[in-house]
Amino acid sequence: MATHIYRDLAGNRLPSVTTIISRFKDSGGLIHWAWQLGIDGKDYRQERQKAADAGTIAHQMIEAHIKGEPWKPAEPADADVLAKARAGFAAYLKWAEMSRLVIRHTEVPLCSETHKYGGCLDAIGTLDNQLILIDWKSSNAIYHDYLIQMAAYKALWEENYPGEEHKITGGFHLCRFSKENCDFSHHHYPNLDDAWEAFLLMRRLYDLDKQLKKRAA
Repeated sequence: MATHIYRDLAGNRLPSVTTIISRFKDSGGLIHWAWQLGIDGKDYRQERQKAADAGTIAHQMIEAHIKGEPWKPAEPADADVLAKARAGFAAYLKWAEMSRLVIRHTEVPLCSETHKYGGCLDAIGTLDNQLILIDWKSSNAIYHDYLIQMAAYKALWEENYPGEEHKITGGFHLCRFSKENCDFSHHHYPNLDDAWEAFLLMRRLYDLDKQLKKRAA
């Protein structure tokens, strides 16, 4: 995925959703994962790269499928990683077919003039004729910051596309590939108002934190 630079209408650079959330992110889960790999005699750097590669490839397969294009690897991939990615992709296809998912938009970069931040939505689609927001993740668990991220993306979408016909009425859908085997799982959240409230507090604290660090320097 390309790195986006977000700017408001006046040309001022804006922080991204992930930049804001990462400033306050708890890294405990990642530390424990690396520690457990060490206990098992594995190099966390190599394992992290394998996991990331499998998730990235599965996501690339989904993007190619949505666009109606054949998937082509950008570079040679480990056979085991590729097999995991294919299995995860196949599981996603089965869920999408059973749920009658229709993807309308993918990789949508947007900015908020109201709250001064930017972000790139993974996908907007429909289920049961209701508009939904979709986010892809590669992780061993569901973390609370994923919910905050999706809530911020919904606000971006609805600010830039006002009107009843563009409202996210079908909730939030998190499509996750596990790091270990790239297994696919789907998680639905009808409402994330509390996550949106948390993001607004983070957005304010992000500016205050930068301001205080400058004063202390």
